[in-house]
Amino acid sequence: MSKLDEIRDSKGNLPSFAWPGGYPLFYLDRKDNVLCPKCSNEAKDPDWPDDHPVAYAVNWEDPSLFCDACSDRIESAYADDESDESEE
Repeated sequence: MSKLDEIRDSKGNLPSFAWPGGYPLFYLDRKDNVLCPKCSNEAKDPDWPDDHPVAYAVNWEDPSLFCDACSDRIESAYADDESDESEE
C-alpha cells in the first residue's frame, strides 16, 4: 500500500486506474474496508473520518473484490471475469 497524496490529481481526486499501465485501483479506509474509486472520492464527511481512504493498491488478480460501501465489483487486472467463466 502507498500514500494517497502522491496520486491525487490537482482537484484532490483519487484515480480509478494506475498510471502507467492502466491497472484498476482499490482503496482501504482506516477500518480496512475495501472502497472502489468512486466511493473513495465521495468519502469527504468530516464527521466520519474512519470512512476516508488511507491506502491504495492495484487489484491484480481478485475477481471477487467488491466495494464495502456500494457493493460494486472492482475490476481486476489479470483474473478472469465472472462473465468469462459462465461462457465456458
